[in-house]
Parts: sequence; C-alpha cells; structure tokens
Amino acid sequence: MTINPNSLGFILNRTNTKLKNSLIQCLKPYDVTPEQWGILKCLWGQEGITPKTIAELTSKDRPTTVRILEKLEKKGLIFRVVNSDDNRSYLIYLTDKGKELKNILIPLAEAKINRALTGINEQDTQKLLQILNRIYDNL
Repeated sequence: MTINPNSLGFILNRTNTKLKNSLIQCLKPYDVTPEQWGILKCLWGQEGITPKTIAELTSKDRPTTVRILEKLEKKGLIFRVVNSDDNRSYLIYLTDKGKELKNILIPLAEAKINRALTGINEQDTQKLLQILNRIYDNL
C-alpha cells in the first residue's frame, strides 16, 4: 500500500507534525513542551481549577493531564491546593514563574501561528477552522 500525499489524513498529520516540531523548537529554551504549553495556556485563562477541568478544556485524558501537571509542578510553574469543597481533589494555580511565562510564550506561539497562516486571508482562516471543527465533531 502506498501513501497518498493528497489524502486528508496524510496532510493533517504532516501539518500537525510540522507545526508541533516548530512549537517544540520555539518553547525549548523555556523548558516547556507543547503539551505543557497547552495546560499553561489553559491556566493563564483560568486558575484554581481541578485537573479534571483542565483535562476537559485541553482534550486530554486525566492520567496524561496529571502527569503533565506533576512535571509543571517540579519545574516550579504551578502548585496544588486542596479543594475546600472536596478534600479528595485539588485546585491548580500558577506560580509567579508560571505567570511570567505568559508574556513570553504567548507572543512566540502567536508568531508561529501567524507564520503558518502567511498568505491565507482571514475569511479562509475562519473557514478552515470551521471545517476542522466539523471534522472533529463528526469523529
């Protein structure tokens, strides 16, 4: 069986791989992986949430989310507090170091996305997002 370089699956995978590798190189000097970036970005939008909520917001399973949170905690970017409403769970907050990365990493990631979208107008970008979201919902 040969690979069809014009198939949707091939193109999506190739594009995802290239974008992820580009993001890896961009984040590497800050010792943050793309997976950690996704969770940090979530926390920059809302702190004091449970790992379960973070998993839902980032479309990751709970065990993977917990492992990433443990790594972020070891790096001193987040900390956990026992949830006063439910002693069996905890809430996640950013440390000062984690908060400071927001002003560095968001512009870097935005620059990567803008580079990826060079030559694509806003209308086509919005249509692409709609199509990709439809594919996701269909699956």
